[in-house]
Order: sequence, then structure tokens, then C-alpha cells
Amino acid sequence: MSDEIRDFNIDIPKTALDDLDIRLRHVRWPDPEPVDDWSQGIPLDYVKTIVEHWRTSYDWKRCQDALNQYSHHLTEIDGVDIHFMHIRSPEPDARPLIMTHGWPGSIVEFMDVIAPLTDPVAHGGEAKDAYHLVVPSLPGYGFSGKPTTTGWGIEKIATAWDTLMTRLGYDRYFAQGGDWGGMVTSVIGAQNLGRCAGIHVNLVIVGPPSEEIMKNPTPAEQASLAHFAVYQSQGAGYAEIQRTRPQTLGYGLADSPVGQMAWIMEKFQGWADDAKAPDDNFDCDHLLDNVMIYWLNNAGASSARLYRESFAAPNIDPVKIPSGCSIFPNEIITPSRRWAEQRFKDLRHWGEAERGGHFAAMEVPDLFLSEVRSCFGAMEL
Repeated sequence: MSDEIRDFNIDIPKTALDDLDIRLRHVRWPDPEPVDDWSQGIPLDYVKTIVEHWRTSYDWKRCQDALNQYSHHLTEIDGVDIHFMHIRSPEPDARPLIMTHGWPGSIVEFMDVIAPLTDPVAHGGEAKDAYHLVVPSLPGYGFSGKPTTTGWGIEKIATAWDTLMTRLGYDRYFAQGGDWGGMVTSVIGAQNLGRCAGIHVNLVIVGPPSEEIMKNPTPAEQASLAHFAVYQSQGAGYAEIQRTRPQTLGYGLADSPVGQMAWIMEKFQGWADDAKAPDDNFDCDHLLDNVMIYWLNNAGASSARLYRESFAAPNIDPVKIPSGCSIFPNEIITPSRRWAEQRFKDLRHWGEAERGGHFAAMEVPDLFLSEVRSCFGAMEL
């Protein structure tokens, strides 16, 4: 294994974009859903509208140029090339922070918060809130390599991220994440290898509620448990498919850009805050930017394999280092503070945002920034 850090530039060949255009021109559509809502999945008319926009108006070069304004690199860890952005702050006292996305997200989720976090003074903030950012793509996602062996679950990724930060010269750092990124970040805290000074998560994964909580749940806890029960009964099928048969699913996602788009964008409706359609809460082009990260890298199957590795029995080991949790109202699971304190033993920040959902950095970037700053503002390297 080499410790070399190689420069990387995103440069998608025209042939790949031409192939996409051909596929979007020759879609075989399913029959329409026999309901007038999203209860059976993403509706046909909505998908046709998005595909028409994708084919006729969407500009990948705009996204590619926006990503390439930042510094991209690759480095090999345990036989897998890890892609990451490394954006150093102009502030001399900026603190290192690694931020991790999840599924069906990507590094695109963080595009609206990178500049305010690295250069807060230029965005109306204070120098004390400046961070040197490291934004990796999970193994099997985006521009990272695809593991060819099993074993790349959240524990191995957490250790790899510690290796990455050390390789970049950061002997102390903070970590942040949502979705799988939140789970990886929580494990970084649980592993406590000595270099992570504190974590912040906006998907708070904890163990089952204690007997005391279940005997006397507050109204908010009752609502949270009911919300999660609906997700389990009506919205978790995708996870079971990805956990059990990621390879079989991968054939459809690799062959059909519309299939890949629909598989992803459905979640931006169901997991956003009161969204009737994804582009109610997100810019349509930014949604397609995220889809393109999956499509252009043929990451449908490889991204799904993380569910095979870590979804059935997620790590809920106690976290003893300084931690912060932010709850956005339409997150998949919204545990109470006393529930979270069963796992996070040194909880320095607890935030309950007024709006937003699963993709907080992309949906409500200002609220996300406020939570991150409040959390790490209460911690020292």
C-alpha cells in the first residue's frame, strides 16, 4: 500500500454523456401508478418531466466546473482508492473537519456549505468558525474505488478516515456526517483512536429505548416512535433490497439512468420536510447533479453493498468523546435527548432544528451551518 496522495480532476468524457443522451431518448416506460400520490413510488408523470429536463436542459459541465473549483485527490487505503476534496481555509487558526455523506447522497450534498465553513468571514461569519475541510466519497460511491472484497463496513471506513486525516497531516480533527456518514462518524467516536477531538451527527443512531423510556415516553418520543414505525412499514423496502441482493439490483441501476434517477430521487421527496415533490425543497439541477455522481461512476451496485455490510446490525457502541447531535424534523429517526444520551456519553450539543429533513446540508444549509458551528464551538482540539 502506498501513502501517496495523487491529484485528481473530474473530467467526464463526451462519450459517456452521449451514451446517457441515447438512453434518455429511448426509455421504455412502465404503466402509470393506479393512485394519485407517491404511496406506490415515484409517479410516472413526475419522472417523465424530470427526464425531459435532464435530456434537454441539464448541463453536467456546470456541475463538473463547480466541483473542480476545489482540490480533489485520490489515495489508496487498504487496496481501495479513496477520493476526497481537500479545501483549506484562508484562516490560519482553522480547525480540520472531515465531513461524510451517505446514500443516496454524495459530495454534492455539501456544495452550499463548503465556502461558509472554510471562509466564514467572506460569508458574514467569524474567523473562529473556519475549518479546513476534507470531504471524501465513501468506498463504492462517487469517484472512490469500488471494494472487490467484503468487509468494507462502517467500522473499516471509520478507521480508513482516521488514516486519511493522519496522512494529510492532521493529528487532531473533528468529524461530521449524516446518513451513512453519521454512522461512520459515530463509529469514529466509538473507536476513539486518539486523534478525533469531537463529532457531530445529523442522523442519530442509538440502541433500543431503555425500559424507562418505553414505560413513560413523552409525547415527542411517542411521535418519534410512530414516525419510525411508518418508515419501517412503508419506506424501508429499498434498504432490505440493498442489504440482501445488491448485485441483482445493480443490473437495473447500471443499465437504466432513469431507473437510477428514480431509485434516488424518490428519497428526496420522502425524506425532505413536507415536500410533495423533490424539487419543492431542492433545485432540480442539484438533484440531477447528485444522480449523475452515481450514474457516471456506475455506482448503483457498489454503493448498495454498504447495506449488505452494515445495515442488519448497525454499530451502536458507546461514544465517549465530545459529541453533538442535531435533529431535523423530517429525519428518518428522531430520538429524544435522553434516548441519545444512552449512547453519546459526553453530549456537548443538542439541537432541534425548526425545519429540514434527511439531507439537511442541501435542504436547509443555513440551519445546518448553525448546528455545526454551535456544536464544534463548544469543543477544543
